[in-house]
Amino acid sequence: MNQSLRSTILAAEFAAIIAVLSQMTIPFGLIPLTGQTLAVGLSVTILGRKTGTYAILIYLLLGLIGLPVFAGMSSGVSVLFGPTGGYLVGFIINGFVTGDILERTSFTYKWAIIANLIGAAFTLLFGTVWLKLSGQMDWAGAFQGGFLPFILPGAIKAIAAAYLGIVLRQRLPFFTENSKRSV
Repeated sequence: MNQSLRSTILAAEFAAIIAVLSQMTIPFGLIPLTGQTLAVGLSVTILGRKTGTYAILIYLLLGLIGLPVFAGMSSGVSVLFGPTGGYLVGFIINGFVTGDILERTSFTYKWAIIANLIGAAFTLLFGTVWLKLSGQMDWAGAFQGGFLPFILPGAIKAIAAAYLGIVLRQRLPFFTENSKRSV
């Protein structure tokens, strides 16, 4: 199978996985705890920077055109560009950064954990800045409402994504473009 077609199919499959895990939601104030961040980290840890980031972009485009793939079966422009949309857009940065770190170092547990923690931090930072600007909040309020409560859950999900991603990469090498680069 053509490598480009293979990557496109994998990206589409993982966009669907992100959509399914996004429905796992725990209501928690303005921004719910969801399986989205776990799925984003998992996708990039398994697929790498390019295909993993494509999966995230496909997921966001599906939500943008109206398919109910975002948390709580939501979708549309109002979600993507609303107060919490920065977290969704931050997934792109998360995917790129996480994948870039892994591809520059190695797909090992240690590097996967480091990369996923850094990527998750980018999602939180981008989402918090967006929340502050779109919600017309002060910095303290945005930080207290959009960053602090999500540090521990985000770290747990990042570590879980790293661990599961490396396990799946080892056991299912057909997900990787170059299985020799995996652990």
